[in-house]
Amino acid sequence: MKPEEITEHGQHTLSEIISQPQCWSACLSQLAASAELRAAVQLSRPGAEWIFVGCGTSYYLAQAAASTFNYVKLPARAVVASDLFMYPALTLHAGRDYIPVVISRSGRTSEAVRVAQMLEKDRDLRTIAITCADGQPLEASCSVILKLRDADEQSTVMTRSFTSMLLGLQYLAASAAREDAFCRQLLELPRQVEPLLQDIPQRLRLFVASRSFSDFVFLAQGPLFGIASECMLKVTESSSSYAQVFHSLEFRHGPKSIAGPETLITFLMSETSYDAELELLEEMKALGAATMVIANRVDSRAQSASDLTIELGLQSPEYARPAAFVIWGQLYGVYYGLKKGLNPDSPRNLTRVVELADGR
Repeated sequence: MKPEEITEHGQHTLSEIISQPQCWSACLSQLAASAELRAAVQLSRPGAEWIFVGCGTSYYLAQAAASTFNYVKLPARAVVASDLFMYPALTLHAGRDYIPVVISRSGRTSEAVRVAQMLEKDRDLRTIAITCADGQPLEASCSVILKLRDADEQSTVMTRSFTSMLLGLQYLAASAAREDAFCRQLLELPRQVEPLLQDIPQRLRLFVASRSFSDFVFLAQGPLFGIASECMLKVTESSSSYAQVFHSLEFRHGPKSIAGPETLITFLMSETSYDAELELLEEMKALGAATMVIANRVDSRAQSASDLTIELGLQSPEYARPAAFVIWGQLYGVYYGLKKGLNPDSPRNLTRVVELADGR
């Protein structure tokens, strides 16, 4: 990112997005050496299900983290904090063992704090919190606290905090499953991603400048679905635009009715589902939709069916690289917001933390 590309509006968000590889290295290095990580690993028990809890961005982070835990054979799922608080019987069942992980950048999100208190006091479950803040209410409510203070942001929207906490939870998964090779692959990811931030942002910025859309759709399968959900939210938050997310192959079952020149469909494609998603990409292009592809490798067919391709070319395996995919959705949201004359550092109607009065 060149200094002249960082305008007064959006300068904090853009700087925080571009800083991610360095931030990841610092956070993973500190986490790997911490007593808190060892304490979290000690809570892992055979047969226990990991429950990842969050709101908004933190819920999409929970989805991505749960995918990695399942990959290393630690059963896991993601739950929206408000659902767990108001409908605990839909998640927690008698006779089953759970390891809850509560996610909150600020450590002050009302639903997250209340869920942690309910799990600890009412359910007698030892909970893990992951946060980017120090000395906040969530810390007092949980048994183990993973703090990634270097990942905190000045901006309203979460960018580097999302990816850093995701990598932190992936590292926890690898450590709990004793997957040493996976730990090393996660530590290597920042070095591989950093060069991508030299030229892709400029290409993406020029693409944003050249095209306007009324609808944005993000599609992904498996480990990238939570990432696609977060890309959807970044475009919504940073540019006040209408965006949706679907599992890729679900898009044929009704939603494809919106495909057309006014719709940008972004495909986040990974190796396992690449061939099936490639067929869908070509189908959407034939229907007249504008398309963008983000993939580790992009073949000639995908190039032909795309208005813009972002090829990552990472050496890391499929489940170690989801954090690298979200950067481009973050940037697209900021660039489109700037194009609309908005300030992505301070999106309309949003606050940095959602804190509710006791009666709400």
